[in-house]
Amino acid sequence: MASNAMRIVIALLTLVTIGMLFGALLQLAFIRNMEDSYGTALPSLRTFGSQNSGDNHLPSVVSSWENDKEAAILRIGYVKPEIVSWSPRIILFHNFLSSAECDYLRAIAKPRLHVSTVVDAKTGKGVKSNVRTSSGMFLNHEERKHPMIHAIEKRIATYSQIPAENGELIQVLRYEPNQFYRPHHDYFSDTFNLKRGGQRVATMLMYLTDNVEGGETFFPKAVSGECSCGGKMVKGLCVKPNKGDAVLFWSMGLDGESDPDSIHGGCEVLSGEKWSATKWMRQKATS
Repeated sequence: MASNAMRIVIALLTLVTIGMLFGALLQLAFIRNMEDSYGTALPSLRTFGSQNSGDNHLPSVVSSWENDKEAAILRIGYVKPEIVSWSPRIILFHNFLSSAECDYLRAIAKPRLHVSTVVDAKTGKGVKSNVRTSSGMFLNHEERKHPMIHAIEKRIATYSQIPAENGELIQVLRYEPNQFYRPHHDYFSDTFNLKRGGQRVATMLMYLTDNVEGGETFFPKAVSGECSCGGKMVKGLCVKPNKGDAVLFWSMGLDGESDPDSIHGGCEVLSGEKWSATKWMRQKATS
């Protein structure tokens, strides 16, 4: 009797063990399927690059945008807005561009760089000046249709809430050591430039490189204490150039008038190369 009871116990234990193993295998298969389905969401969201510091730590919200091309274009889950000033109005967008987009813009611009100019208040034309010592170029209308540029343009329009057709062509700039841009306003003080699209409303300034010492974007009228501008302590707000980040600021106030507090400048670069891309946006369509 005892031996029969022992056999029954062993048989039951064997069945329980097999059941536990089978259940564990099913659970592992379920987890693997979940991982695989989560992974399929990543290629669309990584289409525009995944080298930014924030791209390797995906927030849970990313999985909810699986196979959503619109989310990929807008970098939903990657772009992190930070309000840095209410007067003047300034928003810093972390991870606004992917590393691939930054490299793409620099590659397009590099062969076509020329000495930067400033707008002459009397004629509205670009003239050379020691106020601005960088080199730069403008993308053309055909390049604006390229998929990656189109995605950037759409992202700018969405986050700024200004229609894409109100935007000027993107300008790419390079600042080498000892180069800078003295404080200035982006809005026009001449009537010549107002004929095409009206006044400039806002600016999206995108940073395309890391490892730059100096080269901060400086807002002297922003109330923020002191900050380092090209190695010198100054009063105001300074935004450090980090690859993929973008600064959105408004040249026009909520009253519809040009905001003199939007004055800003590019601090002197001490080492490395500062590359940036600028998008100016107008009151009306520019073409």
